Amino acid sequence: MKTALTIAGSDSCGGAGIQADIKTMTCNGIYAMSAITALTAQNTTGVFDIMEVTPEFLKSQIEAVVTDIFPDAVKTGMVSSSPLIHVIAESIKEYGLKDVVVDPVMVATSGAKLLSDGAVKTLTKELIPAATLITPNIPEAEVLIGTNIKSSADMQNAAKNLSEQYGCAVLIKGGHNLNDANDFLYDSRFYKGGTWIYGKRIKNPNTHGTGCTLSSAIASNLAKGQALLDAVTNAKKYISGALEAMLDLGKGSGPMMHNFLLPSADLS
Repeated sequence: MKTALTIAGSDSCGGAGIQADIKTMTCNGIYAMSAITALTAQNTTGVFDIMEVTPEFLKSQIEAVVTDIFPDAVKTGMVSSSPLIHVIAESIKEYGLKDVVVDPVMVATSGAKLLSDGAVKTLTKELIPAATLITPNIPEAEVLIGTNIKSSADMQNAAKNLSEQYGCAVLIKGGHNLNDANDFLYDSRFYKGGTWIYGKRIKNPNTHGTGCTLSSAIASNLAKGQALLDAVTNAKKYISGALEAMLDLGKGSGPMMHNFLLPSADLS
């Protein structure tokens, strides 16, 4: 059975973070493993508290996993401080981890800030260059590229510049009132000129954990041996299905129905 490791924060309400990653990987036929970067007290209305693990403990978690069940792919999510980012980047090099999908989580769906200013520099210097693919949304891509993204052409230019700068593939996610649900994938090594991956806008206000879910689905597909373009395309199909199931839980931006494909799934 193919395996994947998620390195991210825990979400106490289960819609994002480690919990969403494990649900997504499992529903995509992958054996999921985890290394937790932080505990959060959060629900669909916001993030109320964050307690980071120590760099030493994060290192111990990663080492325990990869020296026993080596992952076929890796996904990273919320990592809110430089020392933790450094541990992950060093672990990728030390253990030769492959097919690494980095979701540069900076802001939660609720608007809560999840990445310190100092950590952004460490992220761009150490972790992103070690990635196979990064999956920023438009606000995150604006931080990484240092300029505003206001059009489809801006998305294309930003993806190209980031890919060439860091030597990894870049998927800039649409939404955020721009370009509907279409994403742009650019890989300076393989997809010269880039390619649009089209989606449809789904009128569902419950989008808690969409970024975590998409990146985990991509990592799952890479673990199964799919080419990058196929991995991203199929991941978008999965997340569309999870949104179209119209699960409605919580008082804020609720979670998606990760298990919509299971025969036993029930909305009642």
